[in-house]
Amino acid sequence: MGFILAAIGSAVGLGNIWRFSYLCYENGGGAFLIPYFTALFVVGIPLMILELGIGHRMRGSAPMAMATVNRRWEWLGWFAVLIVMYGIMLYYSTVIAWCLNYVFFSFNLAWGDDPNSYFFKEFLQMAEKPFDMGDVRMPILTSLAAIWFFSWLIVFFGIQKGVELANKIFMPLLLSLILILVFWSVSLEGAGKGIAVYLKPDFSKLGQRKIWIDAFSQIFFTLSLGFGIMIAYASYLPKKVDIVKDALIISLGNSAFSFIAGFAVFGTLGYMSHATNQPITEVVSETIGLAFVSYPKAISLMPAFSNVFGVVFFAMLVIAGLSSGISILEAFSSALIDKFGYNRGGVVTFVCITGLAGSVVFTTKSGLIWLDIADHFITHYGLMIIGILQCIVVAWIYKASKLRKHINSVAPPLLSSIWDTCVMYVTPLVLTALIVNDLITELKAPYGGYDLSGVLLIGPVWMVVILIASLFISNYPWKKELQDNHH
Repeated sequence: MGFILAAIGSAVGLGNIWRFSYLCYENGGGAFLIPYFTALFVVGIPLMILELGIGHRMRGSAPMAMATVNRRWEWLGWFAVLIVMYGIMLYYSTVIAWCLNYVFFSFNLAWGDDPNSYFFKEFLQMAEKPFDMGDVRMPILTSLAAIWFFSWLIVFFGIQKGVELANKIFMPLLLSLILILVFWSVSLEGAGKGIAVYLKPDFSKLGQRKIWIDAFSQIFFTLSLGFGIMIAYASYLPKKVDIVKDALIISLGNSAFSFIAGFAVFGTLGYMSHATNQPITEVVSETIGLAFVSYPKAISLMPAFSNVFGVVFFAMLVIAGLSSGISILEAFSSALIDKFGYNRGGVVTFVCITGLAGSVVFTTKSGLIWLDIADHFITHYGLMIIGILQCIVVAWIYKASKLRKHINSVAPPLLSSIWDTCVMYVTPLVLTALIVNDLITELKAPYGGYDLSGVLLIGPVWMVVILIASLFISNYPWKKELQDNHH
């Protein structure tokens, strides 16, 4: 149960509430659910089984598992944990910091009558270009330091006393808060209008490449695939364990959470549309501001208990963010401990201090631009490339059939050879097609209409630097002897 809660805690995060809802909003409401659930079954669940299986078989972190399969592929494990730790976690922690700020703003509805202007102009003081950084925004930096401190405190105490214990508290609390919000949101006047948009697909969107690319990258992001997290967590599992059942519980539980959270978001949008007499498509202008613009606006429009609703909503986002953030820290810390034999306390402290330092760039006035570009490249390219290469290493070099035999030997034999075909051919081919499609779009014009030099430096160059660091670390000898740790 501790493992399931920790794994779901890693998977359920801001991505389920903030990212899933704005991608739905952007991609024709209910139409997005079709490629989303397709991605879940074609890529999500097969890769979840693969990551849990190899973690359980090799009894180690992602770099250790990859190195045990083949020393020449150790760098892939490091690339996964590094790109997540010094890529995703840097901007993710900043978004959690914004949520923490907004918990306090909710007490007196500090955003006033125009939450859009408040978020972009007063709170972020947003610049127009990536390198117009200006000053560091002190309110954001203060919250960011608090987020890194809480993360350090939880991971410092290890898996049982830290991560598992935190998730045993966080997960039931998170589920309770989201259910309160859903019931609250759907009872608002006009909510039905928003829910109709959520559940009624605009099928014309299905012919667009964007909706499919967004759905597959969201599955990677939301299930923590390619992060090295599930490999690390599975290495702590008992010898006899039903990996297929666990993979299904984590994957379906996470997607169910996203789907339920969507009712709260779209119910609120329907209410806003009703209260402001605007069509739903015009209620929110900036998709990234869905949580920080539309919710504050809806909260302000509420006839009663508006600040309580605000505190509950943003506290839920902070808890969701922290539960995922600590899993990222754990995956990277356990990899360093495996490799160099350092003590946990020192590693976690070092990682949190360097993480906080790296996050500072996202607290500047151009922080949101950096966040947008980094998120696009890491989730669209980084994680999908890791997914393809994991299929090559595990399904082709280690052999999918060998891993399937292991998975079926430690539990009732549920996994059929269809899974082998999926991870050997279907998943890598689908991901390759999506990346090629994305590249075609990218080459036509710089992402998001931003300055090309900024896009290249924040996106591809950042990933190349992480790749070089991965190759560099993988050349160091292991503190403990590598073997096929099959128990």
